Amino acid sequence: MTTVRRRAPARPRRPYHHGDLPRAMVQEAVRTIQEHGIPALTLRGVGAQLGVSRTALYRHFTDKQALLGAVAAEGFRLLSAALVAARDGAGGGRPGFEAMGTAYVRFALEHPSHYRVMFGGVVRSGDLKQLSVPKVDVDAFQVLVDAIVELQQKHLIVPGEPRELALYIWAVVHGVAMLALDGMLPPQVPADALMALANERIRSGIAVSPAAIAGRREPR
Repeated sequence: MTTVRRRAPARPRRPYHHGDLPRAMVQEAVRTIQEHGIPALTLRGVGAQLGVSRTALYRHFTDKQALLGAVAAEGFRLLSAALVAARDGAGGGRPGFEAMGTAYVRFALEHPSHYRVMFGGVVRSGDLKQLSVPKVDVDAFQVLVDAIVELQQKHLIVPGEPRELALYIWAVVHGVAMLALDGMLPPQVPADALMALANERIRSGIAVSPAAIAGRREPR
């Protein structure tokens, strides 16, 4: 007896009619990555889903790498906005700084396709430069550096090179995000709980010692 295999139903096409084609292409790329992974993304596939010609596609993105660059650029803009909103929403200072860490992990979980493109080693810095995206829009790392500088100026954390300190903090937070994104955390340790512990350890590791604070207050 011959077994007949049923084909998986094709994903319904999303015909494109009018409006912002580059934006529609980025949205379709994000959907494709979410469902099938980065290797499955092709310009031809995006065009087929949107119902537009290859000529129309290539007017905006010369190849897959350029489209991935656009996905990453959008991700960095969203991440920057999320970090700033978290910082300002917590009133800045140390509470705002710690809120940024939690917001970073939540961004990774809410935008997994963007995050994997941004930090998965598939996008080169030149891919972003070719898009003529203002640096302030994509430099989420600078948001972290600026927050560190503010805390240093208020003598709330240790002095030192802000970018080096930012790299250390980013490494910790990125590690939490990737573990959560890849489903590597045990059920009893949700991402927010682990991030709260990470914030506590970061706080104690970069805090100015009581002796140093007392020394600054003593008259010379």
